[in-house]
Amino acid sequence: MNKQITLAMGNGGEENNELISKVFYKAFANDILEKSEDAAVIHNGELAFSTDSFTVSPIFFPGGDIGKLAICGTCNDLAMMGAKPKYLTCSVIIEEGFSLEELEKVVDSMKKELAINNAVIVSGDTKVVPKGSVDKIFINTTGIGEIEQKGLSANKISEDDVILLSRDIGCHGATIFTAREGMELSSNLQSDCASLSIQVQALIKEGVQITAMRDATRGGVSAVLNEWAKQSNICIEVQEEKIPVSQEVYGLCEMLGFEALNLANEGTFILAIPKADAAKAINVLQRFENSANSVEIAEVTQEYPAKVILKSGHGTKRFLEMPTGELLPRIC
Repeated sequence: MNKQITLAMGNGGEENNELISKVFYKAFANDILEKSEDAAVIHNGELAFSTDSFTVSPIFFPGGDIGKLAICGTCNDLAMMGAKPKYLTCSVIIEEGFSLEELEKVVDSMKKELAINNAVIVSGDTKVVPKGSVDKIFINTTGIGEIEQKGLSANKISEDDVILLSRDIGCHGATIFTAREGMELSSNLQSDCASLSIQVQALIKEGVQITAMRDATRGGVSAVLNEWAKQSNICIEVQEEKIPVSQEVYGLCEMLGFEALNLANEGTFILAIPKADAAKAINVLQRFENSANSVEIAEVTQEYPAKVILKSGHGTKRFLEMPTGELLPRIC
């Protein structure tokens, strides 16, 4: 591993996983942490507990801002464990000179997203640091949620499951890139940043049995599928043509050489569902605007354990690897 911290070590890909396993897991190892879920399951399986820090640049972007992102991110991590978000903490580091008007816009976004999740901020902290110490504002949110469907785990996926995708991919990463670079596109491209707890609660209410869920944030769909394949020692065989990609994201990827499967999302999630419940799950998801084009994208086999295979419409196959290198830093 590189002796100096690099941007690639924070991008949700191979280098990020290596840093976490060889530094943090090595020091903090325990049975709960080593399950590597989106949120820790505690208190006899009744509660989910998660934390995340947000440093996105620019802090305002089409489809959201750092405040909305901070609430969605932590609430979504709780939702991915079948939990209903309840209580959050909020810690804010603000750069000297940041405008009060922009701070109030960020806090207002947080308030609106909390209401959507029916969650509340119950504790917090504020630090102001000298100009240049941080870029405008960094936010950390930590949350606790009540688990409504127990037993969800990325370590339990089997050949009895299929893999579903909630919507088209890559919108957040593409939006942040174009906003950061000042690219003016004649399109409606905007981040998919959204709370997912409503869809998850609808799935649970309809009796859909869920094996595992994960929001495809840093590292995108590629990272989640590779993590799942390794955690459950399975092979995930993806039908490439079934993966929805908008024309805007596809065009940007073609122009700049990006892989849409590696781009970050902030309101898109992947589900492992027993085959018998897959159709019901898609029917529930398609009731919501944010998941109207949800689709089954893959089957689980033992063809190549711990590997992800991308199958083209022409019958060819290739391994889909874990993303590496500096994908796009500070996207969340």
